[in-house]
Amino acid sequence: MKVLAACMRTESNAHIPMKNTLADYDLAVQAQKVIDKMLIGDIFEKEKIELIPAVFAASGPSGVIERNAFDYIESCVLNTVKKHIHELDGVLLFLHGASEVDGLGSGEHHLLQKIRELTGPYLPVAIACDPHGNLCREYVEGATILRSYRESPHTDMEATYRLVARMLCDLLKQPKSIVPVYRKLPLILGGEQSVSADEPVRSINRYMDELEQDPRLLSVSWHVGYIRHDTDVAGCGVVVVPADNQYRDYAEKIADQLAEFIWQRRHEFHYTGLTAQPDEALRMALECKGKPAFITDSGDNVTSGATGWNTLILRQVLAQEKLEKRVLFASICDPRTCRELADKPVGSACTIRLGMDYDELSKAVELDVTVLHHGDVLMPVGYNAGQYTKFGRCVSVAVKDRLVTIVIADVRQTYALHDQFIAAGVDWDDYDVIIVKQGYIFPELKAKAAFSVMSLTEGATLQDTRRLTFKRIQRPMYPIDEI
Repeated sequence: MKVLAACMRTESNAHIPMKNTLADYDLAVQAQKVIDKMLIGDIFEKEKIELIPAVFAASGPSGVIERNAFDYIESCVLNTVKKHIHELDGVLLFLHGASEVDGLGSGEHHLLQKIRELTGPYLPVAIACDPHGNLCREYVEGATILRSYRESPHTDMEATYRLVARMLCDLLKQPKSIVPVYRKLPLILGGEQSVSADEPVRSINRYMDELEQDPRLLSVSWHVGYIRHDTDVAGCGVVVVPADNQYRDYAEKIADQLAEFIWQRRHEFHYTGLTAQPDEALRMALECKGKPAFITDSGDNVTSGATGWNTLILRQVLAQEKLEKRVLFASICDPRTCRELADKPVGSACTIRLGMDYDELSKAVELDVTVLHHGDVLMPVGYNAGQYTKFGRCVSVAVKDRLVTIVIADVRQTYALHDQFIAAGVDWDDYDVIIVKQGYIFPELKAKAAFSVMSLTEGATLQDTRRLTFKRIQRPMYPIDEI
């Protein structure tokens, strides 16, 4: 038996000025590299099922995808399907769900539609995806298996990939006719309001885990959705995959129950942990007696596609008359300044202008600095895989006469793992306050933190859903509309 395998993973934020290009992807087309990056080769080897790799294309959250970039990635998949159509027994796809393509719409929906035009409706297609993705009925019913990760942050991403891979292997050994069941909810949420360690998501996940113990159900998942581009498929969705189509009526019933379970908890969704306006958030962090205190710059959250350019909190810190705490920024994205510092030796002093000056939030600041370290920006292949791609370069600098260190990067990448700090040449134990470009704080940082607060800053990942402009979404939609 043979299975085509491919990954296309992008989270597209339409509120930033740049498009996502092919250069923004961790891209692999060589067969073994694709298999290695997808983290599931051993499963198929054990089952004696041959993998036919098509492409691995994963970018950090970014802007809307350039059409040429998407066309290339899609063509890698479709050309591989065409080449092997008469020997394929199944297709395994690792997608995101929020890959908006310039002038086209959802990249995932388009890709699956084109695959089905080649394979017909019955070839098994298994999809593992991010819960922060948007669904529609045609997309869900075009899959055979569709399952999202449970956890946010996505600590179970690799586990979900492997779970779906095993589901597909089992299905190939005992072929069955399966059509997933889909329910859409008139509910729109940001990722920062749906952290899995907190209620009501914890109870929703527990309920879905219990439902998956039923042998009549293959998988159950809740898709939070993605709010950073305006689309007619925005909003929460529920997917229930029956173990066999003889159980489809039962799956329909369970989908209704799960949708109602979530809907009745719509008033419970909230920001996890402490949140505060920017001035208050900084005051809290500076007054913390332990270390480190983390501030997450939620309006410039690069894990949801923001630019990482904003200097607002840096300017807040520099405005402090008596700064007695050591402060680290990890990181601020400024490719121009990063390039200017690339040839400066460690220990050299220079004057830089840090900030992209695109708008008031990214306003540039002139600084006298000393170069501390030239390092790498690491992008995790998977949260728990312990594998990284060198995604870009960074330079760590100390600001003259201030207790401030800044990691200046040439790419946008959040610092969520200790290894990323090490690669940038900074020791997080040296600092009292650390500012990162995130919304909800990631687990390794939370475990390390003596204190953490989400600063409700402005920017491309604004947290106040009611202030976002949507023209294409289903209406009414809670909480934009009262229902």
